[in-house]
Amino acid sequence: MNALTLTFPWTRYSKKLAARIDKLRCMGLFTASESEARDMHLAEGVAGSLEDGNLIHLYWLVDRDDGIIVDAKFQAFGQSALLGAAEIACELVVGKNYDQAKRISSNLIDQQVQDKAGCAAFPQETLPHLNLVLEAMEAASEQCAGIPLAMTYVAPPMPLEMGEILEGGYPGWLEMSTDQKLLVVEEVLDRDIRPYIALDGGGVEVLNLLNNTELVIAYQGSCTSCYSSVGTTLSYIQQMLRAKVHPNIVVVPNLNYSER
Repeated sequence: MNALTLTFPWTRYSKKLAARIDKLRCMGLFTASESEARDMHLAEGVAGSLEDGNLIHLYWLVDRDDGIIVDAKFQAFGQSALLGAAEIACELVVGKNYDQAKRISSNLIDQQVQDKAGCAAFPQETLPHLNLVLEAMEAASEQCAGIPLAMTYVAPPMPLEMGEILEGGYPGWLEMSTDQKLLVVEEVLDRDIRPYIALDGGGVEVLNLLNNTELVIAYQGSCTSCYSSVGTTLSYIQQMLRAKVHPNIVVVPNLNYSER
């Protein structure tokens, strides 16, 4: 008990992470009969082992028409960090397709339960538990390989370091339809921008994309009354989209819309 306490002390978890672990909502499983009754594909991903002291089993119900994960649950044996990571991962994948799900990173899982932007929710020594969850997600995704994805879906940009520029922009950007371009933008917003803005009670909605490069957005929540929405926040959003989508993107906030 002393060893466990010293290795994974609750005082080093973020408050949000501790609260999620204390009240797990995605714990459980789906059976083959349940998936058939709902006309869904059941994908299962397993990682770890009982012998090693940490085992995770993920269950996804996946729409057979477009690969969207409509529900997710998990069973786990191991440290509390494993439970917390599995809980957050299940929340993140619902509404995404299986290709998007396998691209979720440990950083994105951590961002969801940070008390303050940039302050890790999971202690450094719990990274192996996060990696086990990612391994199980990869395994579950592989079981969906034969399911077609939506025609408009394009793979999201690979993660880059802030300041790193994707030379020439996202491959095939100019040839994409407007719907496909918006999907790429939404991927970057979901992964790299919205989690940070949400920490302060704000949000960002995409309204339109004009001439391939002019992105019109509206702010939500606390961002509607924050002076940085036309300063630091706007600069951050534009810099990130230029780095990961296209270097000529200009982000224009529709302040009248956000005030409604």
